[in-house]
Amino acid sequence: MITRRTLIETAALAAGCSFLPRRGAVAADGGPPEVPLVVEVEQPGQQGGTLRTLIGRARDTRLLTVYGYARLVGYDLDYRLVPDLLESFEVEEGRIFTFHLRPGHRWSDGQPFTSEDFRFYWEDVANNETLMPTGPDVQMVMDGEPPEVSHPDELTVRYAWKQPNPFFLPALAAAAPIYLYRPAHYLKPFHEKYAKPDELAQQIARTKSRDWGDLFGRKDRISKIDNPEMPDVQPWVLQTPPPSERFVAVRNRYFHRVDQNGVQLPYIDQVVLDVVDSKLIPIKTGAGETDLQARGLFFKDYTFLKESEQRNGLVTRLWKQASGAHLALFPNLHAADPVWRAMFREVRFRKALAIGIDREAINQFLFFGLAVPSNNTVMPESPLWRDELGTANTGFDPGKANELLDQLGLAMGPAGFRKLPDGRDLRLVVETAGEDSEQSDVLELVATNWREIGFGIDVKPSQRDVLRNRVFSGEALMTIWYGVENGIPQPDYPPVEFVPTAQDQAQWPKWGQYMETKGMAGEKPDLPEAKALMKLFEDWRFAEDEQAQAAIWLQILENHAANVWTIGLIGGVLQPVAARPGLMNLPAEGIYNWEPGAHFGIYRPDSWWLKSA
Repeated sequence: MITRRTLIETAALAAGCSFLPRRGAVAADGGPPEVPLVVEVEQPGQQGGTLRTLIGRARDTRLLTVYGYARLVGYDLDYRLVPDLLESFEVEEGRIFTFHLRPGHRWSDGQPFTSEDFRFYWEDVANNETLMPTGPDVQMVMDGEPPEVSHPDELTVRYAWKQPNPFFLPALAAAAPIYLYRPAHYLKPFHEKYAKPDELAQQIARTKSRDWGDLFGRKDRISKIDNPEMPDVQPWVLQTPPPSERFVAVRNRYFHRVDQNGVQLPYIDQVVLDVVDSKLIPIKTGAGETDLQARGLFFKDYTFLKESEQRNGLVTRLWKQASGAHLALFPNLHAADPVWRAMFREVRFRKALAIGIDREAINQFLFFGLAVPSNNTVMPESPLWRDELGTANTGFDPGKANELLDQLGLAMGPAGFRKLPDGRDLRLVVETAGEDSEQSDVLELVATNWREIGFGIDVKPSQRDVLRNRVFSGEALMTIWYGVENGIPQPDYPPVEFVPTAQDQAQWPKWGQYMETKGMAGEKPDLPEAKALMKLFEDWRFAEDEQAQAAIWLQILENHAANVWTIGLIGGVLQPVAARPGLMNLPAEGIYNWEPGAHFGIYRPDSWWLKSA
């Protein structure tokens, strides 16, 4: 009997590639699992070559797991959840999830990838107070209870909650996912439970770690991708330890995907990440010092990149973005200054600021009229879009803005600034991450508009980590950043970006922290409108079907339109993607989005190949 497997093996042999290992075989020199994921690529290719890209800081080696996008389950191009690392999975009653691993799947060092890696993570990492003091990830805890986890055999893992958990699979498919596994064979020697005490003490001393937990954290870098010793399941595996200005990752010989001809992916042998000043990325791209670049490029660079094509050998395309707003302003409802905190919690103040901005001027001056004035909400491509919600509070109306500020008793002072209740000028600093000039350019136009209604702003660039900490502490009063990542949600996608769920939500960091830490830190939502969002979030979780989920989503979006929790500025901005013409299978058109999509990840860069190689 001729099977699909036989045909794949025959094609692989004809192509000069090792055929798939038989059940029970040990692939000492590499090879995919016995049951690989067969990817139907548009143009089957050949293995070989090096792909260069530029990163703005050494910690961006984590992009290897973003672009590689090997997940237990992942999104396909229709944003449906499908098995990836898993051979298959089943969901019962929305609360019981059974995962089936691929027979013969191995870590990048050749050791078996089995349910023991899941057991080790759950029992010895996620539920170890030294390693995770707050317990498992928030997506793993429903109504204060973690799941019952079982491992029926070496290829099966089961998670069972008492209540439905609609957040679980999307969290596994995310650009920055939760990881339910660790390479147990590698990490056990650094764990107090498994290591010999004298050997563990020696390693702690040798690495100058505080204790065994610190040592373990230095070795367990599954999402950071900065420990070359740690095996992985991504398509490319880091070889260069930090610090370095050039990081090299090589193809994973045990990667689980093959093309339709049985050729193991990834096609490309090496990915090189060169660290440069982020401000120099457009210039170096124009000089041809990269083979694929989007990160660090902005729409304002497009003209320069097109003009540089003849000398750099690259082709620059424009991809769509799917964020709710390309840029948005985030007034900090947890500002440490009590006067500003009270102002930001007044919806009339937030509305006045929103309608006091001429978004069309921003569009014309900075984006050549190719973008659109935008609220920070879903996009028209989403089935949840409604015109009245998407355009709420985006019209330029300085007269109405002045009226609202007058209602709040913010009288105009002699210097042309309104006065806060304590007598200070209505003036603050808007903080940016300082990673590009685009945000500062936008803020210059916003400042001109707001000056007309008696509100003054100054701009302060910072570093991303510093800015994040200032937001958490309440020292940063207002920030500018990108809008909601997923502007094209389906009704069954968790509305986590529209509800206080995470500390890094700059408009309500302490409410988000309260949710994220299960009430152990932060502040419980106290405004009635915020409490309403939390109630809707719970209703969505227990909704019976997609129609009910859609109805709840719309109520959440209505809440946002009415309360202006964030101030969207501009949307529909296109993303330049510069690439070698010989980089095959890279789409000519695509959506460049973090969540969902993992930037390039959803397009499977492991299936791209270099024609010149």
